[in-house]
Amino acid sequence: MIKTSSSRIFFVALAVVLAAVSITAFAGLPGDILKAGGIAFIVDKFGSQINDFINKLTANKNVGTTEATAVVPIISLGSGAHIGAAQVIGAKENVEKCKAVVQIEANTVIGRNLRVRALVPVGSKTTSNIKRIYGVGVSAIIDLKI
Repeated sequence: MIKTSSSRIFFVALAVVLAAVSITAFAGLPGDILKAGGIAFIVDKFGSQINDFINKLTANKNVGTTEATAVVPIISLGSGAHIGAAQVIGAKENVEKCKAVVQIEANTVIGRNLRVRALVPVGSKTTSNIKRIYGVGVSAIIDLKI
């Protein structure tokens, strides 16, 4: 029963996102805004299920009583758009404070051209009040195809 109910919720959410993407194509609205909203919706509704799946995949299901994992959105620092999701891991009290991961990109030349992408756990889902959460790391990246 529970599996059927969660499957229905997932398919309804997927249908809503696909319908919204179709409407965007016809209405000429920026697709990136809709995709960001779709990612935020999926992470909010199915984050714990995605987290459980990753824990099973990585044999991380018994992380202990003081450690925890959670799935949070990845936010692009330049645009503030939700561009994906990440699993964070650390002390339970710190993971509970982590609301998102901010992606910061930069280019540099150190012998060769390098592109660096840093993923920083933060305590806010917006880029207006960024506060790094120490003691939390990124353990998985989730690609959401929208």
